[in-house]
Amino acid sequence: MTAQKIPAMQAAVKIMVDEGVDTAFGCPGAAILPLYKAMEIVGGIEHLTVRHEEGATHMADGWARTNGKVGVAIATSGPGGTNFITGLYTALADSIPMICISGQAVSTKLHQEAFQAVDIVEIAKPVTKWAVQIKEAAQIPWAFREAFRIAQEGRPGPVLIDIPVDIAQKEIWYDAAIDTKLPIKVVEPYLPRVEAALDLLLDADKPLILAGGGVILSNASEELRELVEYLRVPFQVTLMGKGTIEDDHELNFGTTGVQTSQKYANASFLESDFVLAVGARFGDRHTGANVDVYKGDRKFVHVDIEPGQLGRVIEPDLGIVSDAKLFLQALLAVAKKRKAKAEVASWIERCQELKRTLVRREDFDEIPVKAPRVYKEINEAFDEDTYFVTAIGLYQIWGGQHQKAYKPRHYQVCGQAGPLGWEVPAAIGVKKALDGMGQKDAEVVGIVGDYGFQYMVEELAVAAQYNVPYVLIMLNNEYLGLIRQASIGYDMNYQVDIHYDETGADNVKLMEAYGCSGRRVVDPADIRSAIEWARKEAVSTSRPVLVEIMIEREANAPHGPNIDAVKEFEPAPGA
Repeated sequence: MTAQKIPAMQAAVKIMVDEGVDTAFGCPGAAILPLYKAMEIVGGIEHLTVRHEEGATHMADGWARTNGKVGVAIATSGPGGTNFITGLYTALADSIPMICISGQAVSTKLHQEAFQAVDIVEIAKPVTKWAVQIKEAAQIPWAFREAFRIAQEGRPGPVLIDIPVDIAQKEIWYDAAIDTKLPIKVVEPYLPRVEAALDLLLDADKPLILAGGGVILSNASEELRELVEYLRVPFQVTLMGKGTIEDDHELNFGTTGVQTSQKYANASFLESDFVLAVGARFGDRHTGANVDVYKGDRKFVHVDIEPGQLGRVIEPDLGIVSDAKLFLQALLAVAKKRKAKAEVASWIERCQELKRTLVRREDFDEIPVKAPRVYKEINEAFDEDTYFVTAIGLYQIWGGQHQKAYKPRHYQVCGQAGPLGWEVPAAIGVKKALDGMGQKDAEVVGIVGDYGFQYMVEELAVAAQYNVPYVLIMLNNEYLGLIRQASIGYDMNYQVDIHYDETGADNVKLMEAYGCSGRRVVDPADIRSAIEWARKEAVSTSRPVLVEIMIEREANAPHGPNIDAVKEFEPAPGA
């Protein structure tokens, strides 16, 4: 043994480096300075100083979504830790592995309501997989290894480690040469249930495979592709599964749901008689409020890595606990062993007919700009290797309906929590992850709304300081668009208008205030040239660049309370 007595936080940094962390995002403060000193001495981790701790969590989130590793965010005590909560909730809701490290007041003073002493562990428990406060410095290596294991094992998610400053200042015996990662258990499917799932699929006349975010998280896109192409069975994706396989694949029939959906997807789903859902939670924006309409008379097989998800929303005819990749591999192996195929050529033809005919118009030339036209330009301007980030609001709905995705982890969306402002910091995390993956020239595009943009706009300063270039495309309708649309049901139009002069905040000037640049567009004919300018400007300046597109103020995104309740979906041709 070659154990040495070293500052405890140096051991923590060595462990993070060994676990694959090359970038961390945080905000230094008195209670967390021992960790920052350790990072300075040990090296191996680039640190970006954020302007708000929530921004750190969203950066770590975007970083983790892109490379599949565990993101790291750092904050000091008190409000530093409490500012983590929105990001922790976002990561938990979307199953993103992340570790948030908070400094804490001196351990002997916690019961005395010391300055910035707050029980962050109890606050964070509902939005983490594990929240722990270090009581003894000797626990630090174990706690960090356990945090990385928990964040990744089973359904991924966030962990919080709280470290009192006096504990962080101590030294411990540590030998990096004989320290290693904790084993992560693999959840394998029970073969008889895999066989039963195949039986149900083959018995169906109109089967669909539904790929959720779990397929992307388990890196199972190629397994899904091989399965559907071998069986010749149609598939769909959820919002979180968007990009699992390219939208243009001959067997990809879109996204079903009440908001981020295609008309043809809803129509084919409602005609199906069997659904094999893999790594999907049956979220309410997918199923609609009336789950009975969604379930109908069709049979369901539900595959999820987390046992508690089975039967949570709907009772499946068959539930299987498994990692998505391992299940898809097992199902394909069984199908090949049997030489089984889904004999559903007429059903595929029907789905293809719906995909050809139930499309939304995008070729609008009017001023003010209609939102679908923006996505038409986006689809044509950027190639399949572009990485997109988008958050919540009408533009998320429009994106789900119109924007094409081609590859896993290239369409990043905060699906369940929906925090405003996520895109500006998340795009920084995505870009830094790509740098670490040797893809420094990869393009990152954030699609934002005018209101959400201002929530985390201060993180533009981080991108400017550390030379993180990306393009922001803003759809600006000068309203709280989705809320204004929802308020129609209350026969009101109250407190949803956010412009205080002709156009409201001058977002181009906001960009310039942070050392970035931007351009405003009012004519759809100018969108493409503005995007091309922004792409070149981002590269030449190594900073974010904004294309602000003024869209019609009364724009609504078509959706409804149930997947069969939207008039534009009815009737399906040939139904």
